[in-house]
Amino acid sequence: MVKKSAEDPTASPTSPDEDVAVVEILNSSGHKQELDRQFSLLSICAVGICTGNAWAALGGSIVIALYNGGPPGVIFEFIAVSFFYWMVASCIAELASAIPSSAGVYHWASVTAGKYGRPVGFFAGWWNFFGWVFGAASMSSILTNQVISMYGLFHPAYVWKQWHVFIAYLIITWLCCLTVMFGHRALPSISNFGLFFIIAGVLVTILVCAIMPSRSGRGHAPNHFVWKDWKNQTGWGSDPFVFCAGMLNGAFAVGTPDCVSHLAEELPRPSVNIPKAIAAQMVVGFVTAVFYLTAIFYSVNDISSLFSNPWPFPLAELYRQSTNSRGGSLGLLIVIFLPTACTNIGAYITAGRMLWTLGRDGATPFSSWTGRISPTHNNPFNASLACGVISTILGCIYVGSTTAFNAFVGSYVVLSSSSYLAAILPHILSRRRHVVRGPYWMPPSTFYTVSVIGCAYMACFMVIYCFPYGVPFSAKSMNYSCLISGGLTVLVGGWWGWVRNRGYEGPQALMMDGRGGRSVGGGERMGSDME
Repeated sequence: MVKKSAEDPTASPTSPDEDVAVVEILNSSGHKQELDRQFSLLSICAVGICTGNAWAALGGSIVIALYNGGPPGVIFEFIAVSFFYWMVASCIAELASAIPSSAGVYHWASVTAGKYGRPVGFFAGWWNFFGWVFGAASMSSILTNQVISMYGLFHPAYVWKQWHVFIAYLIITWLCCLTVMFGHRALPSISNFGLFFIIAGVLVTILVCAIMPSRSGRGHAPNHFVWKDWKNQTGWGSDPFVFCAGMLNGAFAVGTPDCVSHLAEELPRPSVNIPKAIAAQMVVGFVTAVFYLTAIFYSVNDISSLFSNPWPFPLAELYRQSTNSRGGSLGLLIVIFLPTACTNIGAYITAGRMLWTLGRDGATPFSSWTGRISPTHNNPFNASLACGVISTILGCIYVGSTTAFNAFVGSYVVLSSSSYLAAILPHILSRRRHVVRGPYWMPPSTFYTVSVIGCAYMACFMVIYCFPYGVPFSAKSMNYSCLISGGLTVLVGGWWGWVRNRGYEGPQALMMDGRGGRSVGGGERMGSDME
């Protein structure tokens, strides 16, 4: 967008997607355009699908999910939580279309909350950042467990130690993080390759799990095992509560609908293309995950061995049962490893962009450093580096206490949901009057139905997701998501008290100017009511 002179009455209206090389080029965030728009519609869809990668994320935590109802619990809980995240994704797509900013929920919450925008946006931005950096650490952990399990398949006497996991975790974390930092120009191509690995990987896995059990003589699991045999192994007495709590595993897999919004300043026509990428991510993630879960559960013949297998990644045992060979299991682990690596890269892309947008508004410590775009690499190099350092610190915590590490990475869903709620709920309460209509704009009746369902889900289930995973529980098995989320919120509150009167302004609202065009500024939205 162009910042035009007030003395120029002939200046023509511009949209936030235009890129005109006169005067000072601004984008919809109100900042000078610093990043190249190198992502196409295909590559931005690939980033969303890779970062979401629902089938691989579900596979990485499949055994935890099995406690909440067994195979039918996993499948139907995933379908249920996907429905709610479609509601959330629709709201995010509307906001991303109206305000295509790399700041994402941080910017949207600053606008939708009106006069309370500065503090609400500040907290939303930090919740979103912490969620994404913990999500990146979680994906590094899943990749690490995959590597350890690959080795353990062919070394029966091998007993893995925490320091083995730590070393592998560091290598994987920094390989992915350095790819984001130094491979900026290659990221669209990497994402396209990741899209291929995801689609090809899930197809190969489904075919192998569908064909091999009959070839090996073990046969497939019966229909009632996959669709009807509910098994509550959590210790909780209420099956409906167990079902709701079990939706957490699906939320971890599909709860990333804002990821592509953080690349809004790196692709053309983001107001149109970001909603398309969100839709592609949600549809592909849901379809691939449902077919994947169905295939792997039909290939299981001894579910108890999944809980007692000696490897840190239980899919190694599940794949061994499916193929009846260690070599077959290794092959399928490689098939899931490649797209998961692309997912980790996508998580570091998102976390780095989120920290950078906070830094450029003065919301972080050393903001002149974190909010800087590297002139050499033309990306938020410093912010991505900071994300790698934070993940490394989390890895050090793992060596001291796996419980503490799991508490941090397990709080992703609560933190990300908090940030979404901070942007969407004020959008409802203000009747959308603070936001200029974008190309994707739901009719009022549709919007209020969708957004109320989405917000009600997040408000209720954030509480459910903080309950202990099972009873009886101990200090080691306790769910610390509420402690981590609450503690970080208090920390952010303290930082807000320090910076709020020391130059922090926050993102600016995109408003209608007097000629019907758009401009950047604070305060209420100008122009006619969008309803």
